[in-house]
Amino acid sequence: MEKSGKIRLAHGSGGALMHELIEEFIVPRLANPALLGLDDAAELEDVLDDARPGDRLAFTTDSYVVQPLFFPGGDIGKLSVCGTVNDLAMKGARPAYLTLGLIIEEGLAVADLARVLDSVASTGASCGVCVVAGDTKVVERGGIGGVVINTAGVGLIPAATRVSGASAEPGDVVLISGTIGDHETAILVAREGLKLEQTIESDCAPLNGLVSAVVEAAPGVHVMRDPTRGGLGTTLNEIASRSGVGICIDESSLPVDERVRSVCEILGFDPIYMANEGKMIAVVPEKEAAAALDAMRTHSLGRNAAVIGRVIEGKGVTLRTSVGGARPVVMLEGVQLPRIC
Repeated sequence: MEKSGKIRLAHGSGGALMHELIEEFIVPRLANPALLGLDDAAELEDVLDDARPGDRLAFTTDSYVVQPLFFPGGDIGKLSVCGTVNDLAMKGARPAYLTLGLIIEEGLAVADLARVLDSVASTGASCGVCVVAGDTKVVERGGIGGVVINTAGVGLIPAATRVSGASAEPGDVVLISGTIGDHETAILVAREGLKLEQTIESDCAPLNGLVSAVVEAAPGVHVMRDPTRGGLGTTLNEIASRSGVGICIDESSLPVDERVRSVCEILGFDPIYMANEGKMIAVVPEKEAAAALDAMRTHSLGRNAAVIGRVIEGKGVTLRTSVGGARPVVMLEGVQLPRIC
């Protein structure tokens, strides 16, 4: 494998080459005691060691199909860890363990696979999680763009934390942790080879530390969500629908990087529907809004946090425009850009 520099179909056959790929190439990059056993399932005795009465397990799964595999600010390996960690964190959970399923396309450069795996390892280490189990498949050349990653994640939700997309209440304040649309715009620019004076980087980042800060400052937080595919507009519609409320947001309060705004204006995209991979929405009681905002702004991932609106009686999402009008923000239909996360 190392000599050829490419993944072959035989690396997914279950024979000697597959064992070489897993044991000599993949496992060393992700090594930890639970993974090194190479059994059919990992033993995770310590996941509940620090659990208290009323604490609950959180479990999630996701798949990642971004193109290109490597982009400014991240790659598919970093994206897969951040996406899984963030899904757990949005329930208030402390992420603990991940699984990693690799579907590798025949012909993928071994060096590219190494970059992806190293990124998985370093990103996991940065947010305190490790890969404890996985699976590897190799498929024929063509169709998947190099590699597709599936993950599952396990975390622990403290007893006092109760957040849900169905818990928004009229009077609540809606916050966003930073500028919107950075990830999808970065992917668009990289994919199309657009020439800009300044690079737009994906916001891809693990949010568990930021979430911990918000929950500590505003323990009564009702909703936390990360606005990924479909962006802020679609995620707010999901919250409004599940909670049976309306949400009104202020266009002038929405933080948008000027480079992102310019690209979107030129190409006809709306930043409110552009995907993010390192931002969180928090819906909090009014009495805790100032504390939650301050907690966001004092964290490195929340420096551009803002109050963007309120929860109201009614249905749907409304945007107060910068010229004083109002327009409905509907759920995105279809996709603005495929294979972004």
